Amino acid sequence: MSTPFYVSPQQAMADRAEYARKGIARGRSLVVLQYADGIVFVGENPSRALHKFSEIYDRIGFAAAGKYNEYENLRIGGVRYADLRGYTYDRDDVTARGLANVYAQTLGTIFSSAGEKPYEVELVVAEVGATAAGDQIYRLPHDGSIVDEHGSVAVGGNAEQISTFLDQRHQDGMTLAEALKLAVQALSSQANGAEKAIPVERLEVAVLDRTRAQQRKFKRIRGRQLARLLEADVPAAAQADAVSNDEAPEDDAE
Repeated sequence: MSTPFYVSPQQAMADRAEYARKGIARGRSLVVLQYADGIVFVGENPSRALHKFSEIYDRIGFAAAGKYNEYENLRIGGVRYADLRGYTYDRDDVTARGLANVYAQTLGTIFSSAGEKPYEVELVVAEVGATAAGDQIYRLPHDGSIVDEHGSVAVGGNAEQISTFLDQRHQDGMTLAEALKLAVQALSSQANGAEKAIPVERLEVAVLDRTRAQQRKFKRIRGRQLARLLEADVPAAAQADAVSNDEAPEDDAE
């Protein structure tokens, strides 16, 4: 009878972490930035049906990089948690912090379980507040830890380089157009200093806009709205028109 091969717990966890990181790194990066009127989500996504960004509840948005089937299961679970808590107690009791804690428990349990592989996902849960000071952004790596982020955050394939780019250039009080252009520049940057062009039709963009009159603050931006915001010089009136609620009402439903 052969002797079972021994692997120390530390080495086993390191191997699982490396496996998850490699899976996440194969996916396209995405960024989440604060701007003057809320939070914007930007990522390269050639699919029009498989979204990286979604609405969880009134003021809460969800972003994910990695394996789609795994983070989609987490997204659905988060929506169910939010709906049940809001119905049982009060809508104000549904918060990004509470949702991040639920996701952290789920990811941590899966990561430490020897019976299944770790999830190859990295999540961002964001909540827009009444003012910029009340905005919350939480990043959740594959192991279930929670990182409280401020200003900007990047996850996915080239996240470290993109985060450095954003940290050097992101400023408080940026307009939506400025934040969007910065996000696209960050996603386009290459390790050798060059830039790759990302066509507008390959961008997925969504916002949590605190100025919206509706209770639900999540909105997708695409088509003519997105192209207008990406123009070099966008007047304030054009920006307001680009994010008007009347131009694309079908985007409100998620």
